[in-house]
Amino acid sequence: MTERDYLAERFEEHRIHLRAVAYRMLGSLSDVDDAVQEAWLRLSRADSDAIDNLGGWLTTVVARVSLDMLRSRQSRREEPLTPDAPEPIATDNTGSSPEQELLLADSVGLALLVVLDRLTPAERLAFVLHDMFALPFEEIAPIVGRSTEAARQLASRARRRVRGGGAPDPDLVRQREVVEAFLAALRAGDFEGLLAVLDPDLVVRADMAAGAPTEIRGAAAWAKGAVAYGHLAQFTQPALVDGAIGVVVAPHGKVVRALRFTMANGKITELEVIGNPARLGELDVSVID
Repeated sequence: MTERDYLAERFEEHRIHLRAVAYRMLGSLSDVDDAVQEAWLRLSRADSDAIDNLGGWLTTVVARVSLDMLRSRQSRREEPLTPDAPEPIATDNTGSSPEQELLLADSVGLALLVVLDRLTPAERLAFVLHDMFALPFEEIAPIVGRSTEAARQLASRARRRVRGGGAPDPDLVRQREVVEAFLAALRAGDFEGLLAVLDPDLVVRADMAAGAPTEIRGAAAWAKGAVAYGHLAQFTQPALVDGAIGVVVAPHGKVVRALRFTMANGKITELEVIGNPARLGELDVSVID
């Protein structure tokens, strides 16, 4: 047996597990095949003697490839994926028959895959790897490029959304209207228009590039400063920021500031302004058309 044949044999021992990870991440059989094939190509080019835990190494590769594919899918602003019918994939790699594998695949549930597709890519990865495959957050963190605690928070947020059943938020349309009104007022330098969408007791927390985070209370106090920075409004777009509604400031396509909103009764009650480069790099941002 050649060294390549031996490596291929070892890879095949993990194929079912890798397909299970990729399917829960991607929900598409063709994408699953692409992700697993990419894992094999990377293994064939790697120094296999330096890999202590082949299963863990391959899981990490498939997770990273799947994350890249999800982000690419999101950046193209495709319609939410309708998962394929479950196929013979399983979480166990110990001699399962196709019939057994199909039963295990059915247990994933198309409804769950639909809910997962509504998570941000990083949320989905953290939830799938930790809650479904028991990967520790210390190993998940470098895959999503975040701290261990941030990865833990991603999974926690995803867990809450999954338990909520993934039903469309009835306030989502109204939230979008509030964001559009916020942006229109900001672009026009309209102080009164800005106050109209802000709760009078607005709480603003800002984490910028230098110094400790600051807090401002009161809509009028913050709106005056916001209008003064109206020249940035032309670079501001609605976005989902770590799954929460908000806006981003992105001159020349580079995000330099993210604003995350909390809303109640059609008003913005809390506003988090993130300008710290370290934190910006950890955010999952999806611009909304």
